[in-house]
Amino acid sequence: MKKTLLPALLFFSMQAFAQHDMHKMQHDSMPAKDSMHMNMHEHGHMNMPGMNHAYSLSLPMNRNSSGTAWNPDNTPMYMLMKHGKKDMWMFHGSVWLRYNNQELTDKTSRSGAKFDAPNWFMAMYNRQVGSNGLLNVTGMFSLDALTVGNAGYPLLFQSGESYNGRTLVDRQHPHDLFAALSVGYTQRLSKSVDVFGYFGYPGEPAISAPTFMHRISAMNDPDAPLSHHWQDATHITFGVATLGVRVNKLKLELSNFTGREPDEKRYGFDKMKFDSYSYRLSYNPGRAWAIQFSQAYLESPELLHPSENIWRYTASVLYATPVRNDKFFTGAFVWGMNDAGKTHKEHSLLLEGTQQLKTQAVYGRYEFVQKSAEELALDDAFDHDYLFNIHKLTLGTNRKLFAVGKIDLLAGLQVSANLPPASLHYLYGQTPLAGQVYLQLRPSRSKM
Repeated sequence: MKKTLLPALLFFSMQAFAQHDMHKMQHDSMPAKDSMHMNMHEHGHMNMPGMNHAYSLSLPMNRNSSGTAWNPDNTPMYMLMKHGKKDMWMFHGSVWLRYNNQELTDKTSRSGAKFDAPNWFMAMYNRQVGSNGLLNVTGMFSLDALTVGNAGYPLLFQSGESYNGRTLVDRQHPHDLFAALSVGYTQRLSKSVDVFGYFGYPGEPAISAPTFMHRISAMNDPDAPLSHHWQDATHITFGVATLGVRVNKLKLELSNFTGREPDEKRYGFDKMKFDSYSYRLSYNPGRAWAIQFSQAYLESPELLHPSENIWRYTASVLYATPVRNDKFFTGAFVWGMNDAGKTHKEHSLLLEGTQQLKTQAVYGRYEFVQKSAEELALDDAFDHDYLFNIHKLTLGTNRKLFAVGKIDLLAGLQVSANLPPASLHYLYGQTPLAGQVYLQLRPSRSKM
């Protein structure tokens, strides 16, 4: 039975990172000196045309994230920008060229090693309409199906989606070529109140924290979290509509969307059904924090389990310090639970952080996730609802080698320790270790 929730409509915006081209701004797009001073004093940022949030003329650009989610206002941005008189283009993304080895120890039938190149690219267009209207158009794309393969990349204890009619286990699925194609419109009613609508095909409903690819605390880690399908897997949904209202520091969003996750055909468009719904309550108490709680009903999310519906609950706290001398710290706490009814309730917890220095970054992620025997394709050895408590710890570092124009090249390495329960030692080993070395291409950080 569907529990009572609040349905409705969505939009998918974005940009978790950035960079921009201040010296190319036209002189007539600059506000008067007194106006600049007032905006900087009241909002803590330069509220020039196009420098605002994708869904609010009264909020800073730094709060932009995946979909309509909020980042902390202190969040640094890694992107390329092009300004017009009343509009702005933003481009960002990331490409990893890496060797990924999930069998540093305890080589088993479930581990693997591979050269691959996970990637994503995004373009966003904002245009002010009149004095209080704001149009947003967003496109996000990924060539994972070519550079990673339709079977995805090796990742111990990962699960979700399918390939050749079989559940993908110990592998991360590739993302679709069309990860987001969306349009949104915001109307400012006052400095403290906005109302907005969004439609995406595909797009991202109002569920969970910003998607891992758009969290600055996760920008150095090439791997998707093991808790991805417990928290933010709805970031690619074929058919989603959202309505939202912001009142000062608080925002309420209601989404109606297609619950089924993308199918195995990564280059096409899936059928829109609008059979699922969610709400999200977001609160940014200050420039350093972004807090949210959300609840969603997902109709038949998994292709291979069409009769299984899920209630998903999430809560998160994101933190970011101001950038000083090219140094900053960002962190994230994310909790998510999938409730499929009866005793089938699976929890997940993620803690991650990045300490950025001038050219060096040190980062880490801890995860706890409960996965069933069915989820790990172990129905033949255990009852399909039997839960395994999985722990994982990842530590890594990378260093900027040089920049070509406004694109940085970084080199990094990371190591992960997986801690499965004793009941899985026969299959995975006691503490299977994984590691990778990589080169990363991404836009340089914006310095406004």
